[in-house]
Amino acid sequence: MIDIIDWQNYQSDPLFQLTFPQPAMLLPEEIQKIKDLKASGASRDDIADAISDIRTSKNPAPANQAANRPLLEDDNNDGSIALDGLQHKYKPIVLMFHKNAQTCHAYCTYCFRFNQFVGKDKFLENDALRLHKYLAQNRDVTDVLMTGGDPSTMKTDVWKEVLLPLLDDKFSHIKNIRVGTKALTYHPYRFLTEPDADELIKLFQTMKRNGKHISIMAHFSHFNELKGVTLEAARRLIEEAGCVVRTQAPVMKYINDSPDVWARMWQIQLQNGMIPYYMFVARDTGPQQYFEIPLAKALWIYQEARKKVSGIGQTARGPSRSTRPGKVAVVGRETVAGQDVFILKFLQGRNDDWCDRVFFAQYDEKATWLHNLKPAFGEKKFFFEDEYEAMIEAKYKAQAEALNANQPFIAA
Repeated sequence: MIDIIDWQNYQSDPLFQLTFPQPAMLLPEEIQKIKDLKASGASRDDIADAISDIRTSKNPAPANQAANRPLLEDDNNDGSIALDGLQHKYKPIVLMFHKNAQTCHAYCTYCFRFNQFVGKDKFLENDALRLHKYLAQNRDVTDVLMTGGDPSTMKTDVWKEVLLPLLDDKFSHIKNIRVGTKALTYHPYRFLTEPDADELIKLFQTMKRNGKHISIMAHFSHFNELKGVTLEAARRLIEEAGCVVRTQAPVMKYINDSPDVWARMWQIQLQNGMIPYYMFVARDTGPQQYFEIPLAKALWIYQEARKKVSGIGQTARGPSRSTRPGKVAVVGRETVAGQDVFILKFLQGRNDDWCDRVFFAQYDEKATWLHNLKPAFGEKKFFFEDEYEAMIEAKYKAQAEALNANQPFIAA
């Protein structure tokens, strides 16, 4: 196997930064707090509690994900229940967090799903059954995104429980199965030599033959990941299983905050049959202060990288943020009516009508997230703010009622 970390220069190596926590990911006062506890002879339990408080403060569940749990109509009492383990933020796509996918082959240092890995977030005991029931009730859904953790850690038998029922006619509205995974880097042998690898490939073939598109949403942060056995696994998924491999990653300081890195990464992906899909902005969670770069720089990286590749390599959207109201991309910077502004655009919105809506924010060299930006042209709020707050308030009220003393409610 090819080692993707340069151990002779590991401290500055991008993939070392990706996989090994760094002291500067914690704030100085957080480090000092633990040092003071140890110096005072505090118990292991007290130190563990302090560490847990620090982790909690990192907000490992951004974008108000708790408000994205869907409501399932309950056959027994004609009401609705709020579902853990599924998220339904945008009408065409449902995310599934299978209970057997709450781990990864390795952990990225910028990961925002820490609570899942330590069991603080609870998942369904019978994921597949409730997923299928929910999909049968919601025929506007076209896509199911298997995410985690990493669903590639699941055995093929589990995959079959989830996917094969979708071949039934009552799921004809489900067109696409997406698989969010880092396994092509961290464990490409999952698709090559694992005992059930051939069986998984055959399952994907079966789904494709029956009209279900399988899209591998592969996470690649640097071109150094695109070597040897990783490319072999990608080729098998594309050529043998009939999948499409789409690639995405956040733009991160110390890892890939360079147009040259992105251009070279996209070129290699394109040469090997993969489709560049997204450049994300670091989420407002975890060690964001360590990795984040200003939106202005992210836009510059994106635009300069696109100049270095041909048109067929310019398919990645971005730089995009998965915010509470939706996916918002920074489209450009311009002077409009004498004001320096960011041009922003909804790629997806909590309200379908927001999709593709362009709006403007005052240009800010230091801003790193949507909440750092102010509306342009003297506006007090962005156009979506009041509607979004009302939407979330109604959703939380509905969920609270559904979970209150087992008294379900009729969904509005």
